[in-house]
This record gives sequence, C-alpha cells and structure tokens, in this order.
Amino acid sequence: MTVFNRFVEIGRVVLVTYGPDAGKLAVIVDIVDHSRVLVHGPTTDVKRQSISFKRCTLTDLKLDVPRTIGTVALTKAVEKQELVARWSKTAWAQKIARRDARAATSDFDRFKLMVARKQRRTTVGKAAAKLRKAAAK
Repeated sequence: MTVFNRFVEIGRVVLVTYGPDAGKLAVIVDIVDHSRVLVHGPTTDVKRQSISFKRCTLTDLKLDVPRTIGTVALTKAVEKQELVARWSKTAWAQKIARRDARAATSDFDRFKLMVARKQRRTTVGKAAAKLRKAAAK
C-alpha cells in the first residue's frame, strides 16, 4: 500500500490543467480556502492568481519556500532547486513530452515511420527465419 504524499501545502508544485496556462507548472504560494490556492510560476509565465483545485493537479515536487513569497525570491528558489530539471526527469513529464511530440508529427513523418517499421519487420523476420531453419537441421 502506498502512502499519499501529495498534500496541499505552501511550495507544492502544481500542473495547471485548464485555461490559458494549461500544461504549465506553478508553485502554491498561499492557500485561500478549501477549494482555491494562490499559485505563481515566474519561470513558466504563470501569473500570480487564485486557482481552483479543479483546474490544477498536485505533483510530487515541493519547493522549500515561505508563505506569500515574492516574485524575485520565488524565481531564485525555482532556479536554485532546479524545478524544471526535476520535473523533466519525472515519468509524468516524459509521457506528456511523448504525447506532444506524437501530436506534432506531420503526415509525411508518420509515413516515414511506417516505412521504417516495415523495413525493420522484414529484416527481423528474415533473420528469425534463418535461425528457425538452422535450428530445424
């Protein structure tokens, strides 16, 4: 059984899932009430704003910052604690990057990928047939 560790707390990193900032990281700088938090993402261009929990997802990442930290200090804390690098190492971020890369492919890219897969399939199939034939002798 796993232990839940994504608590709503100051410094918790959230991924905004809805609105103009969707897909961007932000840091919780204050808790407004049971359904809203004040977030700010100075390095990801998320302006300081109150956001509902329905429009963001808590991540496992947390920064050590005080409550209602200013923009300059938060920017330094994000850079010092290498938030973007830590985020990009997570499986969640890698999955999002793969999905975006696949969505950005053109029709010709998909065609080239299909041709490459066919070539690989025939090469592997011929090698496997040789091995089966050699094993049968």
